[in-house]
This record gives sequence, structure tokens and C-alpha cells, in this order.
Amino acid sequence: MDAQVEQHAAGIAGATEGAVLAEMRGSVALLTLNRPEKLNAWGRSIEERYFDLLDEAERSSAVRAIVVTGAGRGFCVGADFDDLKAVSALDLSALERRREISHPLTIRKPLVAAINGPAAGVGLVQALYCDVRVLSATAKLTTAFARRGLIAEYGSARLLTELVGRGAALDLLLSGRVVMGEEALALGLVNRLAEPGAVLDSALAYAADLAENCSPTAMSVIKRQVGRAMDGAFADSFAEADEEMRASFARPDVEEGVESYLQKRPPSFAPLEPRAEETMR
Repeated sequence: MDAQVEQHAAGIAGATEGAVLAEMRGSVALLTLNRPEKLNAWGRSIEERYFDLLDEAERSSAVRAIVVTGAGRGFCVGADFDDLKAVSALDLSALERRREISHPLTIRKPLVAAINGPAAGVGLVQALYCDVRVLSATAKLTTAFARRGLIAEYGSARLLTELVGRGAALDLLLSGRVVMGEEALALGLVNRLAEPGAVLDSALAYAADLAENCSPTAMSVIKRQVGRAMDGAFADSFAEADEEMRASFARPDVEEGVESYLQKRPPSFAPLEPRAEETMR
């Protein structure tokens, strides 16, 4: 490797501590979300480090493909509830970020999710932003949004509809029910299943095959082609979701959704308000 390649590869492989770990496995960059004590709950520390490492992998000619997984028992169980409570208290500055949360969609190299354990809410969305998803047969997936008083965040309405169709997308988003294994595969939510304990090896083997046998330029163009096929609709969905998300935090449902979950009790959400014209009758 030339000096620049060695520098980038060393930068990735050198991230051996912190919110996200990184190492090189041949030409594959392995990124591991590293908050196992919280099942890798999504917070600012994970987001910033993960995106920094994605950018580093994007710049490095030593990296041909990227695998992302979670440390410990989970992939990512969704938003850190400390962050959610801050936002539900109308501290909307907690929503501001240096890069869009959909930043992984801008990466030109193949991005493979090794979903080793629970993926919920924004954690599931991050898996959906990957190009290919390998799922442990025992891992649980859930959108969870409606059960926390939240809307379909971060373009997930568009992504899920594209992947599984309107009916299944509505089912998953409205119910927030748990999906596992064969059902997730049958729906098209994931691309392949692996036995527990073999998920990472399966994802790495798939990524290594891409790295060794597929043209990096061709793969980047293919990703751009597929992205263009959905970009307009996704951009609209993402913008709408961002506006609706901010509005949702002004309602009491988010606080109730979070508190009921933390207190391990059923939520008590207020009924739907009448339409404006109905209040005038």
C-alpha cells in the first residue's frame, strides 16, 4: 500500500475503543457499535463516531466494502432514552446534527449490516440504510415508533414501503410489533438469515466476496443508479418525517411513550382529536 492508503487503513483499524470500534478484515472495514451495556442505544456519541468512520472508509482505497454490527447482545435498540427525554422536554436542539442521520446512504461502497441482536426504531432505520442485511435467526426487529408516540422517522415510511410493500409497511409501522427470522426474510426486510453466533462471519464473507470479485467503480455506479430510482420520493419522505417528528415532540404522547416503557407498564395515550370541521358542528 502507498503511504496515503496505509494512513487511512491505520486510521480505521486504530479505532479500538470508544462508541464505535473499527478494524480491517482484509479489504473489508468492520465497524462495531460499542455501547453493549445499553444494547448499543443510538446517541450522539455513536452517531458522530460511526459517521466519521464511514467517511474514513469512504476515503480509503484500502476499503472495498464495509460491515456494521453491534457489540454484545444487540445491534441497536433505538434511541437512547436520555436523549428522547431531553427532546420530549422541548429541547429541540438535541435534534440538530452535523450530518443528516441518513448519512450512510451517501457512502459509495457496499454497506452490509450484520444484525446480531435486537434492532428497533432508529437502530432498525440504520440497518435499512445499509445495502444488504444479514439477520440472526433469533434477533428481534421492530419499528417501535408508534408505541413511543412517535411518527415514522427518518424516511422509514418510504424505505419500508420500497422494501416490503404498502400493506406490510403499514403493519410494521402502525403496530410496532416484533418481527424475527423467517418472517423478516419472507417480507424482504432482510436479505439472508444466519444462525446465532454466525451472523458476523456470514456478513464478512459476503462483503469479502464483493471486495475481492466485484468492481468498486461498478458497485458505486450501481448504488447511484438504485439511489436515483428512489431519491426523489425518499427526499420528500425524509423531509416530511423531519417536520412531523419535530411536531410530535410538542405532544404529550412522546413523554408518555418513553415513561411507560421505562416503567414497564402499558401506555396511556390520549384519543385522536376530532377533525377541525367536526368541532364546529
